[in-house]
Order: sequence, then structure tokens, then C-alpha cells
Amino acid sequence: MNTKNLSACTTILVGKNASIDGSTMIARNDDTFGAISPHKFEYHPAQKNTTDTEVKSWLNGFKAQVPADSFGWPGVPNVDYQHEGYYDESGINTKNVAMSATESTYGNERALAYDPLVVDGLDEDCIVRMVLPYVTSARQAVERTGALIKEYGSPAGNSVLFSDHNDVWYMEIVTGHHWVAQRIPDDAYAIAANRVSIQQVDFNNTQEFMWSDDIQDFVKQNHLNTDQTGWNFRHIFGTNNQKDRHYNNPRVWFGQRYLNPEIEQDPEDGELPFICRTNHKISIDDLEYILGSHYNETPYDPMQQGESATKYLYRPIGLNRTQNSHILQIRNDVPEELAGIMWLCIGFPTFAPFLPFYTNMKDTAPSFSHTSMNFDIKDAYWLYNGLSMLVESHYHAFIQSNIDFLTESRRRFREVIAEVDQQAAQYQGTELTDFLTQQNQALVEETEAKTRAYMGTLFTQGIELSKLTFNMDKNL
Repeated sequence: MNTKNLSACTTILVGKNASIDGSTMIARNDDTFGAISPHKFEYHPAQKNTTDTEVKSWLNGFKAQVPADSFGWPGVPNVDYQHEGYYDESGINTKNVAMSATESTYGNERALAYDPLVVDGLDEDCIVRMVLPYVTSARQAVERTGALIKEYGSPAGNSVLFSDHNDVWYMEIVTGHHWVAQRIPDDAYAIAANRVSIQQVDFNNTQEFMWSDDIQDFVKQNHLNTDQTGWNFRHIFGTNNQKDRHYNNPRVWFGQRYLNPEIEQDPEDGELPFICRTNHKISIDDLEYILGSHYNETPYDPMQQGESATKYLYRPIGLNRTQNSHILQIRNDVPEELAGIMWLCIGFPTFAPFLPFYTNMKDTAPSFSHTSMNFDIKDAYWLYNGLSMLVESHYHAFIQSNIDFLTESRRRFREVIAEVDQQAAQYQGTELTDFLTQQNQALVEETEAKTRAYMGTLFTQGIELSKLTFNMDKNL
């Protein structure tokens, strides 16, 4: 059984004028239904006239030819891809196009009755390697994905995130062949959580919307529009059930509550808006907080002390089965050779740091690119999952030191990026790529050393917290 098709993720998209520094940002937690699913972070160099032009799924009968030329790109695939599928998840190619795939999205039975899912179609396991190496803009990425879905169909409902330095797009594939994509306005953000999110579609505005061929006729012929007026994609193709109210909607509610605390909303509301705006300039820190959140400082926080009727009511955003959490940032205040930064957390995003990687690279650090299927502290996957488990094991004793550790990590990462941006001015071409690759590696080694030292402190403190202790009367 393909458990990844049952996965459930959380997505955040931010337009360039909504961000603190003018960058575009797309972010997502990759959550599986198993807590242990080792991932690695690897780099695929650009190809020229390659003869290896077939992509084949390990999970179904999908196979397709791809162009002989490709751009370089990093990915975060499964280690055991022969059994679990590739699932490259996310990356930024050498043209500074970012892609994250996918947010599992569930169409309703009415629509699926007339356009069923295609068993051997293009699914999440192969979609990144079918699209990201061959596109030069976010819009082109939507177009290529749409063309592939038209040709091969989709075996699952999936949503895909795309961005470049100017545009952010969110594409929802809801049946075997039908989809809609919406451009996130420059001054807006959006949050999605495993249900159809796009609302009113303006078919007269091709700059802000794209859609599958004949989708309007499909809806009309099969009497799928439940509204008296308008064309609400969520209402037509989406669900609104108990799972949405307890598993999906509350995650959107919490993210919007954090970015728009002045707005009162119901966590179970099925009509929470997709496109949102806030006076708060959105930063990398904000996205990290949301991706690692667990209804912090609300009655729904499962980490709160004591028991209550509400602490386990809703599914949190950050989970132990978040195999990787990523923020793909395309900056507009630096040369394009420095613009792409992939913030990657392999571990619980609640307790582990998001390391920044310049995507103008030629390789990834060995601790990220070589991951064992079994526990090995040398591997980034096991190191940061080990840290996460250790903090949670004595949550109330360790959480403040963990907050301090992550705060200092964010400060240091900002400092390093500023230094590297400045030093990079003396390099060009392949020398610049070599330099940025070396700087990525240096930060990985520095952060891993600090993480091991921090874990040593927690282990030592944890010994003192054992319940197998007894204070003997000193007079005895």
C-alpha cells in the first residue's frame, strides 16, 4: 500500500509585497502517516543531451519521456525510494523557479463520479522530477504540470506550489484531469491544509487564474455547481465534512490567527478565506513558527500541562511525522545568482532548526545526501529527529532551552547569509557556485556541532529528571 498517498501536509504561500524583504516564499510540511520515513537532501546537476530521458514511478505504472536537456535542481526524496517512491518534495532550479509537491487535496464524490482518478497517472512521487528541471518560470511550471495531467491523468488529488522572483502560484488537481491554479496576489498570503482551498474563479482574468481544458463545460454538463451564483471552486469540487472540521480547517485557522490576530474566526469554519492580507510583514521566522506550531497558547495545544476536553480536539500543524519542512525563498534584493535559498528542516519543525541552503550549488553535504535507513547520529535526518525526540521527552523542562537554541540558530543563520552575500561579490560563474557550495557545507558542519553539544546538555539534564531517585535523610 502506498502510504504517502494518505499523507497530509500544510502549505503557506507569500507574495513579494507581503514579505518583509520583498522575496517570494512558498512553504510546506511534508507529513506522512508513519513517524519514521528517512529522507535525504540531494542535488541533480544540469543535463545536456542526456540519453536517460525516461521517468518511471516505483509505485504505479506511470512512465514518461522528458527532455534531453535539464536545469540543475535539489530534491528531498525518500531514501527507500524503490519501495516508497521518489517523492522529491521540493526544490529551486538553476533558473530560480521553486516547486513544492504536494499538498494532498480531496475532491468530492460528485465530481469524481464523472472524472475518476487515473490509477497509473502522474502522482506526487514523480511530479517534481517531471516538472522542475524543465521550467523557467512559475507560470510555465503550472502550464507544464497541466499539460502532463491532461496527457497522463492524476491518481490522487494533489495541490502543487510554484514560485519565481515575481509570481507565486497554487495549483489544485482535484479529479483525474481537472484543476485550477490561482496566482497569490503580491500583497497577500494563503494557507492550505488538505482540502480544496481556491474559492471564486474569474475566467476573464487569465493573469491570475489558469485551469484545465473544458472545466466550465464539465461542471455545467454534470450539474456540479451547488451555488445559485458565482463559480466557487471549493464548493464545486471540495469537501466539507467532519474530517475537514477537525483535521484540516483548524490548521488554517491557527495560521490566519497568528498573522491576523485581530480577526475572530471559528477553527471549524469551512469558509475560512484562501487569499488573506495582513498589516504584518511576513518573515522566514513567521513561517517557521507556523510550520512548527501546535495551537500554541490556545486550549487546543496537546503539549499543555494537565488534561482537558480540548487539548487533542484538532490535528496540529507540526507533527512527529513531518519528514521535512521547507521554505523556498526567492530574493529580489540580491543578484539572481544568490537569490534562491532553501530553508530545510529535517526533524520536527517544532524543535529542530531550518538550515538555509543557497541553491546555486553543485552538491549537498554528506550528512544530508547519505542517510541510513537505521539510526545513525552522523546523518542529519537522525540527528535532528533525535534532538526533537529528546526535547519532547521532557517538554516542560527543556522547551525554554530549545526556544533559546532555535532563536540563536536563526540569528546565526541571518549573520552567515549577510556575510556570504557580501563575500560572494568577488566570485562569478562556476567559482561562485563552488564558493556557495562550500559555505553551505561549512554552515551544516557548524550547526551539527552545536546541535550535538546541545543534545549533550539535554542528556545530562535528563539524568537529573529521572523518577528513579530518592533523597535520603542526611542524618541516616
